[in-house]
Amino acid sequence: MAKANLKGFDKFINKELKGAKKKEAIRQEKRKYKAEKREAGRLAHKKKMEKLNGTYQPPIKKSSNNTNKVEKIILEKDVAEIMPLNKFIAHAGICGRREAVELIKESMISVNGTIVTEPGFKVSDKDLVKYKGKKISAKTTAVYILLNKPKDYITTSDDPKGRKTVLDLIKGATPERVYPVGRLDRNTTGVLLLTNDGDLAQKLTHPSYEIKKIYEVTLDKEFSKKDFDKVLNGLNLEDGFIKADALSFLEDKKSLGIEIHSGRNRIVRRIFESLGYTVEKLDRVLFANLTKKNVNRGKWRMLNEKEVRLLKYMNKSFVKKVKPVASSELLVASGKK
Repeated sequence: MAKANLKGFDKFINKELKGAKKKEAIRQEKRKYKAEKREAGRLAHKKKMEKLNGTYQPPIKKSSNNTNKVEKIILEKDVAEIMPLNKFIAHAGICGRREAVELIKESMISVNGTIVTEPGFKVSDKDLVKYKGKKISAKTTAVYILLNKPKDYITTSDDPKGRKTVLDLIKGATPERVYPVGRLDRNTTGVLLLTNDGDLAQKLTHPSYEIKKIYEVTLDKEFSKKDFDKVLNGLNLEDGFIKADALSFLEDKKSLGIEIHSGRNRIVRRIFESLGYTVEKLDRVLFANLTKKNVNRGKWRMLNEKEVRLLKYMNKSFVKKVKPVASSELLVASGKK
């Protein structure tokens, strides 16, 4: 009786898939196989890259004592020291992260004897990283220098044409390699920060932070009220819309103070040139709450501890405000009041 009953259920127990159901089952098996193959390939590639970087750690063996826990802590510490190559270069004081990307893409950086062209390539101080044939290290003493830049100096670490650079003005200031944060063109004077702190440089130049800058501008002719309003209301330049945060006349109608947060190339000159004026003098009198007070043209000084702390914690006093500052602040910053 029992056997008879079982035979009656054979078609359900040993049911064979047919038609569309059979095709779907085959598709599911293929998907599972491909997913497992991709994961195996990913793990193999990860292992290969870690070995190439010198960061590969064999699997931690289970132990009955606390050795396993200690090994895990050491492994986490090693991983924390790994960073992208462009960040490593910035920490070494060669240049900022953005400039480092260009150096890498131009095949100017080698890692363990091999040229690397990928900015996100992971490295640590265990790797032999070279720039221009010389070893560089991310472990440096942080240095912050405020320079009152004069005319006819290039704001770069190195100039292939052999022109004078801002680094010529701070020779002997520090044994560490520093670079300028942002740029002032050759004929623009004023406040310039030089450092080897890659993280800070990234913050001060990234558009999202909208760092406040104040310039004193001297024009070739008097600035009209109509154009004054245009600058405050905003202009459309070849690379997009731009608006000053504040604007004020200084000694006469040829001299103005302008507050702006944009870091676009030659932005202040281009604002006035678009309205038919020639900028005869351009002096940056404030950058991220740093001024050139008590620093003569062509001279420099180290930032004090309080100034560095304010920069690192991005104090709101030097980040662009929603409400424009009063004209009197422009006058004070430019030394006209």
